[in-house]
Amino acid sequence: MDSVVFAGASERALIGRFLSGLRLNSDVPLRLTLWNGLEHDLGSNPKVTVRLPGPGALRYFLPPSLDNLAEGYVNGHFDVLGRAQDIVNAASELAQTALPLSGKFGRLFSPGQHNRALDARAIEHHYDVSNAFYQLWLDQDMVYSCAYFPAPHQTLEQAQSAKLDHVLRKIMIRPGERLLDIGCGWGALVMRAAQKFGAKAVGITLSKNQYLLATERVLLAGLAGQVEIRLQDYRDLDQDDIAFDKITSVGMFEHVGVTHLSSYFAKINSLLKEGGLVLNHGITSTDPGSGNAPLGAARFIDKYVFPHGELPHISLALKHMQTAGLEALDVECLRRHYARTLSLWAENYEANSDAIRGLVDETTYRIWRVYLAGCAHAFSQNWVSLYQVLACKSGTSEALNPTPWSRSYMYA
Repeated sequence: MDSVVFAGASERALIGRFLSGLRLNSDVPLRLTLWNGLEHDLGSNPKVTVRLPGPGALRYFLPPSLDNLAEGYVNGHFDVLGRAQDIVNAASELAQTALPLSGKFGRLFSPGQHNRALDARAIEHHYDVSNAFYQLWLDQDMVYSCAYFPAPHQTLEQAQSAKLDHVLRKIMIRPGERLLDIGCGWGALVMRAAQKFGAKAVGITLSKNQYLLATERVLLAGLAGQVEIRLQDYRDLDQDDIAFDKITSVGMFEHVGVTHLSSYFAKINSLLKEGGLVLNHGITSTDPGSGNAPLGAARFIDKYVFPHGELPHISLALKHMQTAGLEALDVECLRRHYARTLSLWAENYEANSDAIRGLVDETTYRIWRVYLAGCAHAFSQNWVSLYQVLACKSGTSEALNPTPWSRSYMYA
C-alpha cells in the first residue's frame, strides 16, 4: 500500500527515483516505512518492516546489496521489525532482484595474512565476546559447531550430543588412547571422549575465555587426570608431546588460511601415530574456485565476525591433505545439518534478545543477529557447505589400518 502524509515535490521525486531504482521483478515480503509517513510494500505479503528515519538511510538501498543492508542495520541507520530469518530471506531476495548476476558472487572470506599474532587476534575478536553471551543461545555443553541430526526434528541438545558421539565413533576412540582436539572450544568433545570412551585428551584453543571456562569445567567434572586444556597455537605442538592416537579438528581449519592448509595438515600428520586416525570437520566453499558466496555477505562477515577467515572448496582441502601425507578414508557432507543448527541458534538468540542486550552493546547485538540468521540462509542456499573428512597416514598398511571395511561401525 502507498499512503503519503506529507511530502514536498522534490522529496516525492527522490522517493520515486529510489523506488524505481530498486528494479523489482519479484514478490519481496518487505514493507518500507519512510520518515514522512509513506509506506510501500515490495510484495503482497510483507513479513518484514524497515523503518527509515530520514532520506540519508536510502543510500543503503542503492544498491540494496547484502553488504549495504547489513551495514545500515548494524550501525543503526534504520530499524527492522520481524523474525531474523525472515529479515535475511527478504534482504537476500531484494539483493537478487536489484543486482546483476555477474556482481553477485565473491569469496565468503577475504584472503589475508596468517601468523600467530593475527590468528590469535582474530579468534579473540570472534570468541571472546563473553562466555555468558554464548551460553544464552548455544546448547548446555556449549558446542559451537555444526550439530548432527540423525532425525531432522531432534532438539539442539540431542543433535549436539549426537555430533560428539558421531565424531568419536568415526575416529574409533578407545580407552586409554591419546586424543588431540585442535580448536577445542569450551571442551565438550575432549570431556565426552574421557567420560564416555575412557580416552586421555588434550584440547587446545587460542581463546582465553574458552580456555578459562573449559579448564573450570574439566575440574568440576573430576576429569583433571584425563583431560588437559591448553592456551596454545597448533603450530607450537611438537613431537615432545608424544604422538597422538587420534586427532580431531572441529571448526578450526577455516581460520588457517588457504595458503597454509598444506602445512596445517602436515603438522597434524607429524603428530599422528602410525595407524592413527584424524577427523577434520570444517566449513567449505561450494565453488571449485573457493568463492561463490554473495559478495555483500562476504564483506560483512570478514569485517565484523570472522576476520582473516578463508574457505577452501572440499576438493582443495582434500588435495592439501593428500599433499601433507594424509589419505582420506571417508568424506561426509553435513551442509543441511549446519543450516538446521544455525536456524536453531538464531531462534535461541531471538528468544533471549533482552538478556543478550543486557550483556553487549546494540551494535554487537545486531551483528550477531544478522550473522546467525545470515549463515543459516547461506547454508540452506548451498552458498557454503561443511564436510567431515576422516583420514589416516598415506600408505598405512592393512595391518595397521584400524577402520573396518564398511561404515556400519560409525552408527553402531
